[in-house]
Amino acid sequence: MEQMHGTTVIAVKKGNKIVIAGDGQITLGSTVMKGTARKVRKLGDGKVLAGFAGSVADALSLFEKFEEKYRESNSSLLRAAVNLAKEWRTNKILRNLEALLLVADKEHILLISGNGEVIQPDEEVIAIGSGGSYALAAARALMRNTDMDAEEIARNAMKIASEICIYTNSNFTIEVLEVK
Repeated sequence: MEQMHGTTVIAVKKGNKIVIAGDGQITLGSTVMKGTARKVRKLGDGKVLAGFAGSVADALSLFEKFEEKYRESNSSLLRAAVNLAKEWRTNKILRNLEALLLVADKEHILLISGNGEVIQPDEEVIAIGSGGSYALAAARALMRNTDMDAEEIARNAMKIASEICIYTNSNFTIEVLEVK
């Protein structure tokens, strides 16, 4: 059975904005199966941005599980991420889920994996998926050398990734949180 491939999701925090952007392409083998998938959304009553790379069904299950952990942790993103990573790594059913999650609130940007990892990037940008490295490099350059805001950086980084990665299209979903 052929595996579904690729995506690009990026999280950027700059100034008073936190942004997560993702492309819409789902690829099976050498065929684009869908161009309008929504891999980015708001969770936690609109206080958390989340995006995924990997299996769609697995990621949707993880979104639900993350929201449960977020509620249980009194809206602490860091505690919810750690608790999800622990359960994801140790639970026999969850352990087989194949996805990565990016989550962000007004204080943190985090990558959560099924290996039990919760990673906070050194800089205020992180990307995942097949085009993640391209988007990350572009975003870092834009953050260091332009006055663009977080949304402009994310959009331009995604555009660059979509021009390089064959598993990434230019149909972006972008979610923004304003930091007060």
